[in-house]
Amino acid sequence: MNEQYTPVIMDFPLRGEWFSPNTPGARIPSHGTNRFGTRYAYDFLQVDWKRRGHPSYQTHWLNYLLFGVPLQKCYCWGENIYAPCDGTVVDAKDNHRERSRAHLISDMFVAVRSSHFYNPRKDDIQSIAGNHIIIKCNEHVYAAFAHLQCGSIKVIAGQKVKRGDVLGKIGHSGNSFFPHMHFQLMDDKDMNSAQGVPCAFKQYEVFRNGRWETVKKGIPTDMDRIRFPHSAAAQR
Repeated sequence: MNEQYTPVIMDFPLRGEWFSPNTPGARIPSHGTNRFGTRYAYDFLQVDWKRRGHPSYQTHWLNYLLFGVPLQKCYCWGENIYAPCDGTVVDAKDNHRERSRAHLISDMFVAVRSSHFYNPRKDDIQSIAGNHIIIKCNEHVYAAFAHLQCGSIKVIAGQKVKRGDVLGKIGHSGNSFFPHMHFQLMDDKDMNSAQGVPCAFKQYEVFRNGRWETVKKGIPTDMDRIRFPHSAAAQR
């Protein structure tokens, strides 16, 4: 990663342990495109660090490949998402149906179809973002959370939020490859035209050499085992 930029600092929007397979700490654009304001976007999910291959589901990998995994058996599905800053909700869209199972082949088909054939003039952004929330952090920065669990969003447009407020739950809606949280900063509330804004996190921990180390104003890589403890949130 050679690009030089000054990131906006945000609180970490999750609690517990996480892994980021798509992150600007590994490549830019982090999702292979600049569309939808995703240049510096993160994906976060939970994995079993003790099992071979660090799967993000409770069953055998053959079950996932052949039959799919019920969402309830995906580690991070239903985990709370927290506001990373004070701000105003400018968009909150819910009730987009989730697929009942995470399945590699069908989810990849949905991702390819949605990304290649999406037309902003006639298609709803929910086909990409699923259930989502957009918060105005200041005049030039908007925070977006995508693919939330259907029926989980706890805020409405126009509502003021404080950092640490629960916004909703991680889901598998829209153009989602697996239950996870997609998080990004952008310069406009409209994902169709927004440009990505770089983001780092005020504080979190990384597991290195058998112990947890505190990182400040950091950008996780796709190799990091990271966490933000509930105890740290309570002290803020």
